[in-house]
Amino acid sequence: MKKSLLAAVLLSAATLSAQAAESTYKIDPTHTFPTFEISHLGFSTFRGRFDKTEGSITLDIAKKTGSVDVTIDANSISTGVAKLDEHLKNEDFFDTKKYPTISFKSTKFKFDGDKLDEVTGDLTMHGVTKPVTLDVDDFVCKQHPLAGVWACGANLETKIKRSEWGISKYSPNVGEEVELKIEVEAHQQKDAAGSKR
Repeated sequence: MKKSLLAAVLLSAATLSAQAAESTYKIDPTHTFPTFEISHLGFSTFRGRFDKTEGSITLDIAKKTGSVDVTIDANSISTGVAKLDEHLKNEDFFDTKKYPTISFKSTKFKFDGDKLDEVTGDLTMHGVTKPVTLDVDDFVCKQHPLAGVWACGANLETKIKRSEWGISKYSPNVGEEVELKIEVEAHQQKDAAGSKR
């Protein structure tokens, strides 16, 4: 009983310590998927995703501050239809030969208590940079049961007008409004000495 109580106290102390200082997290590309939804000719909702994402997150829950720097490989677009993937990569849409990446860099974090509520930043796509605000849902930070490190995860979403980024082919038959959703998981990094940061 005493051992169980001691373990609970130590776990609680470790949790508070992890939340009390700024930490750096590396995005886990195997559990991070930006997806999009758009109307197709008014008949159906067309969906796709990007399979390669990398970046980092800094977070200080006690101070209610943080930052995000994410890069998406535009050539990793995946719809389940190979010919459509190739069309989306050409000049009609993402023009990935000229603009091979999509990036997001945050400018502001908004918290509701200890929960991250919104992330505002600059979305660069198709050679155009514009501000967007991502709504955050299911935000959680805790010890990862398999990786053995502190980890954070969340679902983020926003809506944009694709023509504002210079992607307007087939509009309005192919929807102007695009719903973006990002499932993200990130793991705390260690410095060269092995301590968490």
